[in-house]
Amino acid sequence: MSRVFGPAELLDCYRRGVFPMADAHDDPRLFLVDPDLRGVLPLDRLHVSRSLRKTIRQDVFEIRINTAFSRVMQLCAEAAPDRPNTWINSPILNLYSSLHRLRHAHSVEAWRDGQLVGGLYGVSLNGAFFGESMFSRETDASKVALVHLVALLRRGGFVLLDTQFVTAHLQTFGVEEMAREDFHVRLRAAMLVDATFPAEPVSGQEALQLITQTS
Repeated sequence: MSRVFGPAELLDCYRRGVFPMADAHDDPRLFLVDPDLRGVLPLDRLHVSRSLRKTIRQDVFEIRINTAFSRVMQLCAEAAPDRPNTWINSPILNLYSSLHRLRHAHSVEAWRDGQLVGGLYGVSLNGAFFGESMFSRETDASKVALVHLVALLRRGGFVLLDTQFVTAHLQTFGVEEMAREDFHVRLRAAMLVDATFPAEPVSGQEALQLITQTS
């Protein structure tokens, strides 16, 4: 990928439905991906288990927005038992940090006892949010962050949550897989929507109310 590839070019990629990845954490090269099948998490049909609802309602984790974006990315890039290698390399860390400074990339963070124990990050553009990666150092931390993300997106007027791929983790929340052409139709519609990513978190109870509201 050309060295002139920067934040503006990255946003143009998202408008076209493509996104960058690397083969490995220590590989400095990037390539663009436009999957044949795309994962989308419906904002109005999120599946949340009874036990997870209880955890959210009790505010077991303190949810913060954009207070440790770079740290969230670094933790997402770390190897874990279920993923010995990741695709988040130094160019990706730098690119998304630039998008964060431009208020187009955001982190939803789960804290406990002053420690960052889970979270996720992604890109907001018009009415679409593109989820990039998540991590968890405590049981349910990333799941709680994801539910809060959906609540924030609904609050901010977003209409599309792109998960890029379908994973077993996301299937528990009701992620749907669609053909590339269908995703691009949804994406073009979302680009016409004026949404705003909220600057402040909500309580667990408010999050649960937001994800169950009907349009």
